Amino acid sequence: MSIIEIKVTLEYVEPAVTRTLQVPGDIRLDRLHLTLQAVMGWTNSHLYMFETEGATWGLPDPDFGGDDLPADKTTLVEVLEDTGARSIRYTYDFGDSWEHRLQIGEFTDPNPGDLYPRQTDISGQCPPEDVGGFPGYEEFLDAMANPKHPEHANLKEWYGGSFDPSTPPADELRFEVLKLAKRWKPKKTIN
Repeated sequence: MSIIEIKVTLEYVEPAVTRTLQVPGDIRLDRLHLTLQAVMGWTNSHLYMFETEGATWGLPDPDFGGDDLPADKTTLVEVLEDTGARSIRYTYDFGDSWEHRLQIGEFTDPNPGDLYPRQTDISGQCPPEDVGGFPGYEEFLDAMANPKHPEHANLKEWYGGSFDPSTPPADELRFEVLKLAKRWKPKKTIN
């Protein structure tokens, strides 16, 4: 199975929040979602959807229905082969609507001994959950950067301390991805 490089960009956010990762082509979209949660630093507390070329994949919602194809039954390589897409939109949290662009990069052979998924590059701190989407994040950044802002103390307490949008917790994020890679590592078969 090929390894696919993906550059993930959180849209409309400054400073830029990007991640580069390598995933097996046969990764199911529900597992790609969990990988994206880990590399971004999200908490997997909301619904999600993948979208490209007019098709969508997500979790079936028994209350609302919908036309999403099942993410747990579709692999990344199937999406790419079926649609010819080189870019996929991933939306997380339909209230805050965090939109991510997944740019498909090189297909390579796996490196012996490497575990996948793998995070290879990281920049920018992901916004906190439930901050109010892009507009709320801008307000959050303004308040956190200005000790005289009327909401500074409240937001600092809500967040749990200072917030530096340029400095992601890289070691923590890499560790979360490694935990997934170890959990999903193919089992060795004994002949």
